[in-house]
Amino acid sequence: MTLRLYDTATRSVRDFVPKTPGQVGIYLCGLTVQAGPHIGHLRSGVNYDVLRRWLLKSGFEVTFIRNITDIDDKVLQKALEADQPFWSIAYANERLLAATYDKLGVLPPTYEPRATGHIPEMHELIKVLIDKGHAYPATDGSGDVYFDVLSFGDYGSLSNQRPENMEPAADGPARSKKDPRDFALWKGVKADEPSNAYWPSPWGPGRPGWHIECSAMCWRYLGEEFDIHGGGLDLTFPHHENEIAQSHAAGHPFARYWVHHALLNLGGSKMAKSLGNVVSLESLVESGVRPVEIRYYLLAPHYRSVIDYTPAAMEEAAVAYRRLENFVQRAFELTSSAELGELPAEFAAALDDDLNTSRALAVVHDLVRDANAALAAGDKVSVARWLGSIRAMLDVLGVDPLSDQWRSAESGDLTRVVDSLVSLALEQRTAARARKDWAAADAVRDQLKNAGIAVEDTPTGPRWTLES
Repeated sequence: MTLRLYDTATRSVRDFVPKTPGQVGIYLCGLTVQAGPHIGHLRSGVNYDVLRRWLLKSGFEVTFIRNITDIDDKVLQKALEADQPFWSIAYANERLLAATYDKLGVLPPTYEPRATGHIPEMHELIKVLIDKGHAYPATDGSGDVYFDVLSFGDYGSLSNQRPENMEPAADGPARSKKDPRDFALWKGVKADEPSNAYWPSPWGPGRPGWHIECSAMCWRYLGEEFDIHGGGLDLTFPHHENEIAQSHAAGHPFARYWVHHALLNLGGSKMAKSLGNVVSLESLVESGVRPVEIRYYLLAPHYRSVIDYTPAAMEEAAVAYRRLENFVQRAFELTSSAELGELPAEFAAALDDDLNTSRALAVVHDLVRDANAALAAGDKVSVARWLGSIRAMLDVLGVDPLSDQWRSAESGDLTRVVDSLVSLALEQRTAARARKDWAAADAVRDQLKNAGIAVEDTPTGPRWTLES
């Protein structure tokens, strides 16, 4: 079966046919790094990671671009509030985002370009649009450059809207625009923005508009035409609509497929820091949910289904994952089989059907139920066969309990548990010494020594190390 994906541009599920046989180019709109990520942001990373893994498993060579928007109204506002350079705010949050993706087992992109690293490409693209009559510098001396929406006849086709029904674009003063719906390609210097957030340009010092950066970076890394452009459904308009307009107007065929994931809501509203209704990875981990369980929660629904977050739903997903994990661990203990097996046809068909992870996981759980019977009977040969197939499926989804990613994470969890238990024993030893119960204190020390833990008394208190 051929992979089929829902294409927002045609509002239909289409056979996926790449531009170049055997190769796939993907551009995923990354985050604006004015703050750290929440799990609503992380759905994007996990969903497209599964798509990428499935394409790789299907034999494609994948170039995966995920950008960083490090210059933007929101970033500049945060910089002013913190009295720090905008790049300091952006870089700190970029590092935090990368660490969070790593914890969730999201593969690093082929390239992760920053907007501020591609100013020359933006200038070149803007010049092409001006020369072709699709953009114009403002005449009020502001240094702004705008895209002429009415000059592009197909404007609104992605979001199925018409310009006459659209609100004005709120990214520049209406007085400097030919039409209120025109959007900014280049923004001139503003008195209420940081003085270090500008670059020279043919139209005066300024900074890029939000939309031009992605068109420029797609062009730079994937060429004038590429296969898949991804992002959240909330980006369809105006961001992706504007990307299409400026890229097509410049003569670029641009993306062949537009793949959008639905949002993750909290309390009936989109999860957003501006609304104060966010849940972070860190807060979930502190509450006892493991990153692998969070990844399972994010990939379990179909990517085009809205997720309404509740702690109960997260716990339900964690319990479901533990059932799979429990089988894998017990089966491995019985068989010592570490080889990945063949993927069941039903699993492959589910992922080929518009990346239906919900149906794919149903296949996994059904197989585990059958395999548990063989496990209970001690049938090593059958269990080894089941284990190979189940791990192969979980590997595609990025949640194989025996993968290096999650085994190392479990080792880290075990270290924290051991540290807590040893600290408790040392507290008991300190209390025994305080009441001059030397026998009890020595007994604790001897028990730790027998467990391979050396205790050293220092001026700041006891410290422990593993004996060599």
